[in-house]
Amino acid sequence: MAKKCGTRARFQDFRWLRDPGEGASSAIDRPSAGPNRRFVDQVTGKLLFFVALFAIVTVLFIIVFLLRDGYQVFFEVGIWNFLAGQDWNPAGRHPAYGVLPLITGTVLVTALAMVIAVPLSIGSAIFIAEIAGPRIKTVVKPAIELLAGIPSVVYGFFGLILLTDWIRIAFDQPSGSSWLAGSILLAIMAIPTITSVAEDAISSVPREFREGSLALGANHWQTIKNVIVPGALSGISAAVILGMGRAIGETMAVLMVTGNAAVIPDPIFDVFSPVRTLTGTLGIEMGEVAFGSLHYHALFGVAVVLLLITLAVNSAARVVVSRIQGTQGVTWAAPCRTPETSVRGMKGALRRSSLYRAFTAALSRTTPLTRRPQTRIFHPKTAQRCAFFLVSLSVAIVLVVLGVILVEIVVNGAGALTWEFLTGSPKDLGRAGGIFPAIAGTLCLVGGALAVALPLGIATAVYLIEYTAETPLTRGIRAAVDLLNGTPSIVFGLFGFAFLVLFLNLGVSMIAGQITLGLMILPTIIRTTEESLRSIPHSLREGSYALGATKWQTIRRVVLPPAIPGILTGAILSIGRAAGETAPIMFTATVCSSKFLPSSLTEPVMALPYHLFILTTSVPGASTQKFGTALVLLLMVLSIYLVAILVRRRYHRTTVM
Repeated sequence: MAKKCGTRARFQDFRWLRDPGEGASSAIDRPSAGPNRRFVDQVTGKLLFFVALFAIVTVLFIIVFLLRDGYQVFFEVGIWNFLAGQDWNPAGRHPAYGVLPLITGTVLVTALAMVIAVPLSIGSAIFIAEIAGPRIKTVVKPAIELLAGIPSVVYGFFGLILLTDWIRIAFDQPSGSSWLAGSILLAIMAIPTITSVAEDAISSVPREFREGSLALGANHWQTIKNVIVPGALSGISAAVILGMGRAIGETMAVLMVTGNAAVIPDPIFDVFSPVRTLTGTLGIEMGEVAFGSLHYHALFGVAVVLLLITLAVNSAARVVVSRIQGTQGVTWAAPCRTPETSVRGMKGALRRSSLYRAFTAALSRTTPLTRRPQTRIFHPKTAQRCAFFLVSLSVAIVLVVLGVILVEIVVNGAGALTWEFLTGSPKDLGRAGGIFPAIAGTLCLVGGALAVALPLGIATAVYLIEYTAETPLTRGIRAAVDLLNGTPSIVFGLFGFAFLVLFLNLGVSMIAGQITLGLMILPTIIRTTEESLRSIPHSLREGSYALGATKWQTIRRVVLPPAIPGILTGAILSIGRAAGETAPIMFTATVCSSKFLPSSLTEPVMALPYHLFILTTSVPGASTQKFGTALVLLLMVLSIYLVAILVRRRYHRTTVM
């Protein structure tokens, strides 16, 4: 029966319940162990509750804290004057706090980035899912995913040394730092997100639809265009929305290449005009603001605007995902029933699904047996060749961009990788010497962040999945977690600077940076752990309970072991993100240069991302050191992401077997 329902019973998971000395006697036959097991179960449940409560309260506290310090500017300046004011000049003789130029800059940079990224990403997704062979796919997909692993400060470094010069020379502009430069970088950074999600959506279209379309006379491109893409349109839309959220929340790359002029371009479509974004404003001004001043509250007001934009983007993505699950998921993951009811239910769900509508609509366009030939501009084979050429070209462009970034950094940075550079301390503000304090500081920050986030995240996810029911409260908690998961990293930096550094008086210190990074990756660990636990069949839990195991024994011995690969993948990705972030630590933990390692958690540290940012923007004459630092940071982060990809691949291979 379990086999008919599509669930593979894994009896080896329950062997621990049997006494090796008695063979078939189970835990239910040992009443003496009952009280102890129940006590452990109760204590563990209470402990998980308090840990989860602490994590949830922390998540909600971040949101409330930002709102508390941000709403004051709306009363002092006025909501309309703050949102619609066209002058942002906090340091002027008559300070002005109008964020309209900042909102405009954010919208313009993001919009142009999407115009560039969406066709390249969708083309790449179609190529990976429908055109590429298995060998090509195993190379192209991880290569595109590696783009997501490149730290934003490395993108900014690449844009500052190469992209801006190219724009200045190619278009004969006085400066290449512009709206166009920021959009190109954001497009490159958004491509992996859009491609990955869109490829999953395209691959989820049932194979029967492809085979049916081909059997009715459509060629491969007609099937892709008229059946597969319309069927995956909801998933593709979600991919675009998530990519947009990625672009809106970026700080360092935009800050380094957009020129940071708080003005509205005139004319509005002047792509060579410098602009300033909301995130860039926080990155520039956060470190020089006086605690409790109107400027201080205005920056929190900017953070609130960012939160609202993030909430809107996340809400749109949740609606699209819910639509996918409600219209398509029912069709292809129907529960186990009798054959008659299952067939009727699947037929009804099929007729209601967007995939069915797309398929039936495609039949009228692709069936040559029932319709007279229509006038075509191109022959179907010619159209297919042109379409496949354009799709392949989009992949080639993405891979060329990846190659240019890697080659530029590797070729120029390889010469700096000496033993002295890797083990020495910086000299002359980083123009000479080594980067060992920065490497050690980065590892300390990441290790501390993981120590903060990993137990909290796993315990919270276990409690939400195993100890609570699906209620409006739990849905609200997950919505808050998702909101923070999509929140720009600079907002976490603002929170860490205001609460940890100033309010708690921790100062710029290692522990302040560790807590800030830990809070930043906490939502990611919670959600990835939740998804891993949710993927474990419920029948395994029921089988364990039936054999006499308690809830905690079932979680520890049956649920967690098969979920470990997914949890491990989420942890590794969180490590990679923490190692490459600059915005959360630039005002909470780091210093420009230090010859010695910190002796306590209350001292500041060097970190590779911030060191690269300072060398690039503030230290002239350090070309070799810049490239060497960028190469070391790139190798560190990409190695972490590569491990995550290998773990995921091994997990999928084990699952299939």
